[in-house]
Amino acid sequence: MSESARNWDERFDVIVVGSGAGGMTAALRSQALGLSSVVLEKTDRYGGTTAVSGGGIWIPCNDQIPGVGGSDSYEEALAYMRHLTAGEVPESRIAAYLRAAPEMVRVLASEADVHFRAVRKYPDYFPDAPGGKPGYRTMEPAAFDAAQLGPLFDELREPYAGTQLMGRISMDQVEAHTLFTKGKGWIRLTLGMMWRYWTDFRWRRRTKRDRRLTLGQALVASLRAALQRHQVPVQLNTALVSLVEEGGRVVGVEVDGPNGRRALQARRGVVLATGGFESNQAMREQYLPAPTQAEWTAAPGFNHGEGIRAGQALGADCDFMHLTWGTPTVHMPGVTPQPGLFVERALPGSLMVNQRGERFCNEAGPYTEVVYAIYRNHEATGACVPCWFIFDGRFRKNYPAGPTLPGSIQPDRKLPQEWWDKVIYRADSLPALAAKIGVDATGLQASIERMAQHAERGVDSEFGKGGNVFDRYYSDPSVGPNPCLGPIEKPPFYALRVDPGEIGTKGGLVTDEQARVLRQADGQAIPGLYAVGNCSAAVMGRTYAGPGATLGPAMTFGYIAAQDIAREAQAQREAA
Repeated sequence: MSESARNWDERFDVIVVGSGAGGMTAALRSQALGLSSVVLEKTDRYGGTTAVSGGGIWIPCNDQIPGVGGSDSYEEALAYMRHLTAGEVPESRIAAYLRAAPEMVRVLASEADVHFRAVRKYPDYFPDAPGGKPGYRTMEPAAFDAAQLGPLFDELREPYAGTQLMGRISMDQVEAHTLFTKGKGWIRLTLGMMWRYWTDFRWRRRTKRDRRLTLGQALVASLRAALQRHQVPVQLNTALVSLVEEGGRVVGVEVDGPNGRRALQARRGVVLATGGFESNQAMREQYLPAPTQAEWTAAPGFNHGEGIRAGQALGADCDFMHLTWGTPTVHMPGVTPQPGLFVERALPGSLMVNQRGERFCNEAGPYTEVVYAIYRNHEATGACVPCWFIFDGRFRKNYPAGPTLPGSIQPDRKLPQEWWDKVIYRADSLPALAAKIGVDATGLQASIERMAQHAERGVDSEFGKGGNVFDRYYSDPSVGPNPCLGPIEKPPFYALRVDPGEIGTKGGLVTDEQARVLRQADGQAIPGLYAVGNCSAAVMGRTYAGPGATLGPAMTFGYIAAQDIAREAQAQREAA
């Protein structure tokens, strides 16, 4: 149907589908470049998966690195990415990301008042790889006062309770690290955070949610405030039905919302930022390793792959559909999303075992690598889905574990009764615990005896736990000689069932260095169509470079997409 024959309900230069950080960055930059833009969000809350995330962005060569005592170079970052992606990602995409990422951060700060700070001690996930770094590259969003959002705050997707102190008090990455590792001044920090929250009487009368937003909440809030200042509309409860193509070019979208079906014209381009497909059981079974269950995910339950399917309907190519941003999750029947095991795996006095009672990985390693190890072991043994996180009474007293706070704060008697033998298992002896959870007792005993030997020597000769600066980031520095290793010997003994979950899927529409979606048939760009974030094939390939390596590329390619749309618009104006 030609444009003259179609009745468009609304017209914009750029339509962005999805309200996470990548989508909002694309819309914000488009508007700044003189292109009218809109953000469409299918749920009644904006922020997408970003709002419940850590909010970090992985930005090699960011401007703040020298100021926090580090150094970096494009050549080092490229060598690191080449090593990790192993030729599976076109170098043109990697180069585009590395060159544009620092610029994106700079422009957001100067033009949109969206600010980040480099985290000095947060390491790359593979710090010993060529070009890896012990910190500096990850940036976290500056804290944001929720009052600046006014009534828009009520539409911001709420954070996960597990990312907050006592389930409601915001903490940033640096504060979280200090608290989890009981670093210097952690008691004073805890008391200060609690005092600030509880004495904010005016805000408490409005809501239990913290006024001080951090992590993904701060990132989304700062971007949403910038969209408001730049008069970019955000339409909630507006779901993508299909892309509209005319003459081989994407010219708009059909959506469904409170006012029924509508057609929205995109005069310059459509940017898909709709997330992955982790909550779509049919797509999981079609693409992901088996077994797989949507209930295992640590992501919110609204990502069903709509953007990917819309692109496929136009002949778009896809890649990495078998991969996820994996994280082990704690099995909690009837609870979604499930809590991820991000921190506790690195702490001493714990290990992970399969149903034979055997260890199968470096528990403190990057969470995506742990999930890969679960599936490798399951393929070999048939006994690793589910697997088990085992710890003793000393660990239970001192550290968090899945949904539980340290026993010194939340003793066993205060845990919900319905959790026992469904979420958390306890026994006075290892054989009794093994019987409860269906794990081979002899194998478990042997694994725990070897862990005690590793802890005494300070070297995990099986899997290298605690062998690099990333492993030790969330360890207990008061424990030696290896802060990630400790014996499991003090009863009672505990277990959590662990599933191979994820924070999102990696696979999606194949894009080029300009974030343009490519056709499967000929590898050429589909005019007018862009994709960023988890609905696009990950620039990280199968792996995970460091904290923020999901949001960093999502925002950077959102920025790149807007730049490319503006360049094309300018070229068309000049040609006319």
